[in-house]
Amino acid sequence: MRPLILKGTLVSLAVPIREDLKKAWLWYNDRQVRLFLTNPDGILFLEDEAEWYERLRREKERNRVFAIIENATSSLVGFLGLHKINHLDGNAELGYTIAREHWGRGYATEAVRLALIYAFEWLNLRKVYARVYEPNVASIRVLKKNGFEPVGRLRKHHYVPGYGFVDELIFERFREE
Repeated sequence: MRPLILKGTLVSLAVPIREDLKKAWLWYNDRQVRLFLTNPDGILFLEDEAEWYERLRREKERNRVFAIIENATSSLVGFLGLHKINHLDGNAELGYTIAREHWGRGYATEAVRLALIYAFEWLNLRKVYARVYEPNVASIRVLKKNGFEPVGRLRKHHYVPGYGFVDELIFERFREE
């Protein structure tokens, strides 16, 4: 049992627990899941995930990370974070990962919707932004479904295996939009 923070129809945002680390370790070493992350070549050890978990606990004022839980089964399906929370400027950066076996079910779309509720209603932020690599059309679709607008492009900014150097797109969503 874990505390649920916000509940949706398909998924809920919940507090990550230590038992999530083994799944996170497997997912973050899956080349397809890592493909559009900042360091797609990364290899993580289980101990790295334990250190990540401890960092989450220590830095929860600046980074709020949630487990994404499938409501029908109470299973962990991914993670979502509001990072670099800046209360002075009223913004945070959004990031999320869904396990490959759960892709295409609408979980990311609903999890992002819940994260926006948390960011705007609970953290009183005015803006959430996200960075995504241009070939990641699924993530771009999730952001657009949640009202994010493209506001910038860093051309040929990031190397993605199989794609070469790709553009990094910047999206934002204001509370009032």
